[in-house]
Amino acid sequence: MILVRFFSKIGIARLLTFALLFVLLFIRVLDPVFVQNIRNQSFDLYQRLKPREFAQQPVIIVDIDEESLQSQGQWPWPRTRLAEMVTNITRQGGIVIGFDIVFSELDRLSPALIAADNSNLPEDVREALMQMPDNEQTFAQAMKASRVVVGETGTGFSASEDQKQEIPEVPYAFRGPDPTRFIAKFPGLVQNTEEISNAAAGRGVFTVDPDPDGIIRKVPLVLIADDKVRLALSTEVLRIATGGQAFLVRSDDAGISAIVVGGVSVPTDTNGRIWPWFTHSDPRRFISASQVMDGTVPQGALAGKMVLVGTSAEGLKDIRPTPVDAAVPGVEIHAQILENILTSQFLKRPNYALGMELAITALTGILIIAIVPWIGALWAAAAAMLVFGVFAAGSWFAFAQERLLIDPTFPIAASLVTFIAITTGNYIREEAQRRQIRSAFGQYLSPALVDQLSDEPDMLVLGGETRELSILFTDVRGFTTISESFKDNPQGLTKLMNHFLTEMSNAILVEEGTIDKYMGDAIMAFWNAPVEAPDHAMKACRAAITMLEAVANLNETYKTEAEERSKDGEPVEPHKINIGIGINTGDCVVGNMGSEMRFDYTALGDAVNLASRLEGQSKPFGISVVLGDTTAEIVRDKLAVIEIDLIRVKGKLEPERIHALLGGPELKESDDFVALKALNATMISAYRRQDWDSAYHALEELAILADTMGLEFSEYLFVYETRITEYRVNPPGKNWDAVFTATDK
Repeated sequence: MILVRFFSKIGIARLLTFALLFVLLFIRVLDPVFVQNIRNQSFDLYQRLKPREFAQQPVIIVDIDEESLQSQGQWPWPRTRLAEMVTNITRQGGIVIGFDIVFSELDRLSPALIAADNSNLPEDVREALMQMPDNEQTFAQAMKASRVVVGETGTGFSASEDQKQEIPEVPYAFRGPDPTRFIAKFPGLVQNTEEISNAAAGRGVFTVDPDPDGIIRKVPLVLIADDKVRLALSTEVLRIATGGQAFLVRSDDAGISAIVVGGVSVPTDTNGRIWPWFTHSDPRRFISASQVMDGTVPQGALAGKMVLVGTSAEGLKDIRPTPVDAAVPGVEIHAQILENILTSQFLKRPNYALGMELAITALTGILIIAIVPWIGALWAAAAAMLVFGVFAAGSWFAFAQERLLIDPTFPIAASLVTFIAITTGNYIREEAQRRQIRSAFGQYLSPALVDQLSDEPDMLVLGGETRELSILFTDVRGFTTISESFKDNPQGLTKLMNHFLTEMSNAILVEEGTIDKYMGDAIMAFWNAPVEAPDHAMKACRAAITMLEAVANLNETYKTEAEERSKDGEPVEPHKINIGIGINTGDCVVGNMGSEMRFDYTALGDAVNLASRLEGQSKPFGISVVLGDTTAEIVRDKLAVIEIDLIRVKGKLEPERIHALLGGPELKESDDFVALKALNATMISAYRRQDWDSAYHALEELAILADTMGLEFSEYLFVYETRITEYRVNPPGKNWDAVFTATDK
């Protein structure tokens, strides 16, 4: 019982949406690939919209490009040639050389290896080869005369004990909680040959793991390979270039926050990865290795530079996609990281980003669940769009101004799903309330029809006849708002609508009308069937006037009740009902329609559809009762009727002259109404002949007279004022037929 009361008060829709929100947050914590991909695409878009501007830095790439392969021969080159390259770069002022290449095997072109692999060589030749300097030694000696960082790559398996080399320690320190659990780990390491490794000033790991979609967005600056903490190639080059001192890893409870190398603090994500702020690939970063080898490098091009050696040749397969380029040489990614570090132009994905995104998602979802059921669907949609816009704008502003990567996609997507869920739940609940109302009142028929069916049961067969009817449609304005006010009290809503529909039904039945159907808060009724009524148009109009009087009395009653309840506590807002009515007269097919098992006595035809459209037009004009032209012609001599427009309603090609029913015979005979009708006719005539000044002047006089008579004419006058203002700026032209096409039902 307690649970039932709790669910009733909170609402099943809200509880289910809360559960959905929790699932969404859990999904974000798990961060599956599809969530990552969507988030990454948004960050890629930011980089494409605002890439980093290229500016020359003390970083240069010696590129083993297609031209180099043509001039120096196919890869791999002999280590003697690489030794020559290192020597040339050093002579031209390169301060450190980093190889985006691993030399894991002995050079097969070393003289001793050639002698060993070719047993048919003459003995003297073999002896001569064995006495020649080893290529590994030549390369190692050139490296020792310079400062060289060799590349290594992490592997997913550990080498056997007999294949392992001793991995030299790199000095480092931790500041904060132990960060090793956050650092990317590789069981093994592909190293250079022992002689080359020992001759190197530093060893950097150039392993770059793309995201699931293959794009390089994040590069680890620190990692653990074979249980040893190592730097990436780019940061190791920087460390050696600045004296080879120890590096520092800063961390907090959320993970790694920064790597300090060469006195520069580089912000990273939780796992010690940098998000490079990429420029487009730029040829100014590159010098062809062939120029280094043949001595044609421009003077000073390498002086004081950190030199990275890599390849852009297609056949060597070191081409990678980035957020701003579909294909760049892998070595250029390391060069751009160094540029980021040297210029302090980092993209930052701070450790608090995930917590902030989860908090924003949770808070927004809770607000949506709490607020949306209280406001209308239109306002809710507008508020949701505003929230989504704020998310997107805030994320872009953080990137554009501070280079922060804050994900807008998940909060927006989660909020949208939450919004759809709660609004769908509200819609289902409202429809359930409407069905409850239909169930209670849907079987009402006029007493005349009941009597006739009792006397003639054979009438309950399928079929119908053509007859002129007067059809009335009425609908409650703002039913959703009324329904929302009873969200925790459906019995109260049922009671309210029962009371209202009873009064409306009585007004119809007193005038001997047939209630065709209840449609939630709406009613369709008609006159002149099944019992003939020669004055059916007048009866329908009198029923409409009675309905308006009944609604006014109901609202006064609700106001009094609210005032009484307010005396006992907090102020109570009275319920206020407004209705719109449309009446049309015309030929229809009327009879029992449906299947042989279930059918209803109803009317069909164009006149019925037009009556429904006329009810819809009561809203924009602010007129309670709108009549079709045929109905108005019949009753205009007895009731207070004025013409209001010539329109083409939705779904019809032919225009219809529509009229407003303002009251009964007493109002029609009053001097004020006679003046009002004449003034209204003057205004419409001036409007249709495009005399905007005269029409506007008549509008002003109409406003004064309507106010004196206590008529609510503001919306009607506003419609014409708006049209006149528009037509003054954009005249409709000489061929204008003065017909207004309605776009709403």
